[in-house]
Amino acid sequence: MQRSRLGSLDVTSIGLGTAPLGGLFAPVSDADAAATLAAGWSAGIRFYDTAPLYGFGLAERRLGAFLRQQPRDSYAISTKVGRLLRAPDGAAVEDEHYKGTQGERPVFDFSYDGVMRSVEESLVRLGLDRIDVLLVHDPDDHYDDAVTGAFRALQRLRAEGTIKAIGAGMNQSEMLTRFAEAVPVDCFLLAGRYTLLDQGALDALFPVCRERGIGILLGGIYNSGILANPRTSAKFNYEDADAALVARALELDELCRRHGTELKAAALQFCMAHPAVTVAVMGARNADEVADNIAMSERTVPPTFWQELRARNLVDVRAPLPGGA
Repeated sequence: MQRSRLGSLDVTSIGLGTAPLGGLFAPVSDADAAATLAAGWSAGIRFYDTAPLYGFGLAERRLGAFLRQQPRDSYAISTKVGRLLRAPDGAAVEDEHYKGTQGERPVFDFSYDGVMRSVEESLVRLGLDRIDVLLVHDPDDHYDDAVTGAFRALQRLRAEGTIKAIGAGMNQSEMLTRFAEAVPVDCFLLAGRYTLLDQGALDALFPVCRERGIGILLGGIYNSGILANPRTSAKFNYEDADAALVARALELDELCRRHGTELKAAALQFCMAHPAVTVAVMGARNADEVADNIAMSERTVPPTFWQELRARNLVDVRAPLPGGA
């Protein structure tokens, strides 16, 4: 598997995202979670992304249980801060997104002290001695707290050598651009904002990241599922997709079919073609999905597909295409 540089870290160009292993949209058994992680390792994946939010600690615990069996210097792991897991006042109700979860629920806390507690608690759940990358998670309504509290804590941890890279993970590019200009970060995890359906990151984020050497961990490449299968209960940005988005995804799918390839292959390879993208973080809930993600990164997408995509103005003219199409 190809490798990339993320600050001082040597990482694989494909990473495994663990939100599905926390029960995103549907429960995942312990056995399926373990098999998913084992399949990723066997395929050569050595970068893993998780967060307290994913299954309310479940994804961190499952990932840690697997990685504790591997040599610590052979992989890199990122997790996130900004949410502490705490017992709810009453009985925990079924979450809208994470299924099969029990016990604690996330509470926003972007303060300096809250971040330090979050790191300690993540290390306990993971059962590891260190974390490589720390990301401020979804500070959409907490910009000031993130800059004065969370990032101050992260910069201290990086200066001490406790972690190797810091940044933020969000579903928007605008605030990440502000962080790039305000804080000395190493990387961002951008979810769903650079895909075949949404190239908003081209406006400002990718240029500033290229200028400042900030790596992009790209998640949400299938836009929550619509670019994996637009024909059945398609979701976009974690919600049911509207008719216009479904129509665009179906147009892209039909174009792929005419050129003898698959929409997922085109979606993944389109994202990986941009020089700002360091790691494509691909979620999976079972071993078959891991194998499929790897296969899609290697599947042939004919040059004629990219040429027609460009000719029909189906992507932003500024977006680089594989093979220079």
